[in-house]
Amino acid sequence: MEKEEIIKKWKQGLSKEMLAKIYKSKYNQRIKIIRSSLENRHKGKFITNYEALEYIEKIIYMYVKGEK
Repeated sequence: MEKEEIIKKWKQGLSKEMLAKIYKSKYNQRIKIIRSSLENRHKGKFITNYEALEYIEKIIYMYVKGEK
């Protein structure tokens, strides 16, 4: 998910927790695709709910901080 997409969905009323779940699922899906090839089977790591929420909160905080 791009930063603009996260901000747009947050403005539409999605909670940070819901955005984190969406981000986590999309991120982990990309990692599964990368790991599916033999030479990349140990590349990347899956993220947890807390790591996804941290990423979402940073983006929202920077947006709110920059807006004021």
